[in-house]
Amino acid sequence: MADVLTDRLPLFPFRSPDDDPFTPVTAADLRRLDGPVSRVRLPTGGWTWLVTRHADVKQMLRSDAFSADMTRPGFPLLRAAPPQVTRNRQGGFIRMDGSEHLRLRRMLTAEFMIRNIRRIEPLIAGVVDDALGALQQAGPPADLIAGFALPVPSLVICHLLGVPYADHAFFQERSSIMLDQSADPLLVRDAAAGLRTYLGTLIEAKRAAGDPGDDLLGRLISERVRTGELEVGELVGMALLLLIAGHETTANMIGLSVLLLLQRPQVWQRLRDGDDETVDGIVEELLRYLTIVRTGLPRLAVRDVEIGGRLIRAGEPATALLSLANRDDDVFDDGDAFDPYRQAHQHLAFGFGVHQCIGQPLARAELRIALSALARRLPGLRVAADPAQLPTRDMSIVYGLAELPVTW
Repeated sequence: MADVLTDRLPLFPFRSPDDDPFTPVTAADLRRLDGPVSRVRLPTGGWTWLVTRHADVKQMLRSDAFSADMTRPGFPLLRAAPPQVTRNRQGGFIRMDGSEHLRLRRMLTAEFMIRNIRRIEPLIAGVVDDALGALQQAGPPADLIAGFALPVPSLVICHLLGVPYADHAFFQERSSIMLDQSADPLLVRDAAAGLRTYLGTLIEAKRAAGDPGDDLLGRLISERVRTGELEVGELVGMALLLLIAGHETTANMIGLSVLLLLQRPQVWQRLRDGDDETVDGIVEELLRYLTIVRTGLPRLAVRDVEIGGRLIRAGEPATALLSLANRDDDVFDDGDAFDPYRQAHQHLAFGFGVHQCIGQPLARAELRIALSALARRLPGLRVAADPAQLPTRDMSIVYGLAELPVTW
């Protein structure tokens, strides 16, 4: 818009304070916002409407007036696309709309239903126990991120997909690059291409086998690819999405959650001694309070629509800021406070609407099992560094700690 003086707008994404990983938006940044729906400047030189109120975020994310297709002109990108490179969107259904999105998402719905996740809870518990055993055998001090928070969800998603965990260093390094807002766009392109090549080779090997296996990729090959419902390239894109989202988000949630809980000994005790309902309640409040996707969910308006009293016109970008929506005092009393006794189930940490995170039952199960087992096995766990000095992944789309030194 010609009337927007972009250089005068607040720069987004906001950065959490260096000494406080639990504050997603500072008071100073909040004061620069012109209401619950306001314009902000993007690192790419463009701008976006920033939607911050709980009710407005829900309205936006369930409305078909907004597109998730990042190839549309004007889409609110946080980093420039590589020059003369077309984004490979094949299989990446979170960046699709309408029937195109639903066709691929429905192929995965049954896999991540609660009843199916409950069936694999013994597998998750076994992975957690093995990781804790290795941690205890190595002895303190330890980096909880490298020794527990990252291996647990990585092993689980490898088991589910049928990806060899022996290759975890390869895909973790490239996943980190793809999520880094500050990474060179050409490095991001190469990281994505490398992962697609790796997964494509794995899928082709499974496809060539008489029995592709009983893992998720094997079942999709048998039930969808061989029937002609799904192209191999689409399966590669779906696998890429699940592999990255399946370990990055939960790993960062585990690390930040432990740091928070160790500063609240009474809650740590409740986590150790509580029943399933108590632990579930703590996990929901952690999801609300931490909201690790702090860059928001970007969209582009495809027709004029009013959100929070503002007219957003067709072709204008908008971003739903989940972290502020989850601190909305109209929904969560004293939303900036961590309260493990509250009913936090209305949180939007997994998004909302048709694009709501399909893997949320798995994430909840991993968090519940991992955190409660950690509290039981290592009740004397404590942070072995100044919490205010811990390195954070503040330039990543998925926020978290880079390291968490602990002892026990």
